[in-house]
Amino acid sequence: MGTVTDQPTPARPGRKRSEASRQAILAAATELVGEVGYAGLTIEGIATRSGAGKQTIYRWWPSKADVLLDALAAKADLHVPIPDEGSYPGDLRAFLTASFMLGRNRHVIEVLRALMAEAQINAEFGERFRASFLQRRREALGVIVDRAHARGDLPSTPTSGTVADIVFGVVWYRLLATGQPLDQRLVDELVATLASRS
Repeated sequence: MGTVTDQPTPARPGRKRSEASRQAILAAATELVGEVGYAGLTIEGIATRSGAGKQTIYRWWPSKADVLLDALAAKADLHVPIPDEGSYPGDLRAFLTASFMLGRNRHVIEVLRALMAEAQINAEFGERFRASFLQRRREALGVIVDRAHARGDLPSTPTSGTVADIVFGVVWYRLLATGQPLDQRLVDELVATLASRS
């Protein structure tokens, strides 16, 4: 009888250990890609760094790209708020400032470049990347645009879809092509362009 009542107690720590293991795996993958690059990143290396077994990693993620995708999505969700500053320019400025701050992190840049490259050559991963990261970022910006529309604070052009294309198009162009910074000057230029009522 005592064993039946004691049964749930070990289950709770197991779940905590699983979450701790998951976080360790995500952190290890992010650190390693910054050290050895995407080509040098392996599930074995992630397992060694995190202290988790390879089977655990493969049980939770189908590939090293998916481990990085999960790490990146979690980081973006944590560090890029959906602010309500009371105006469209204010909300947009706060969102872009937080997004660009994250986009200046060397490890994040390495992960973004690697995942975008993988998405071009692996169609199945590309679908997951669009759904798990790209679309979630567009939806986060969409909340700001929808709120501005409800307030009557949104310029008539560009349309909400084009706002997202411009913001994320600039980000990806700078990350993948020119290497120009995602700095405060760019925030100012985008806010002036996208929130202008003239």
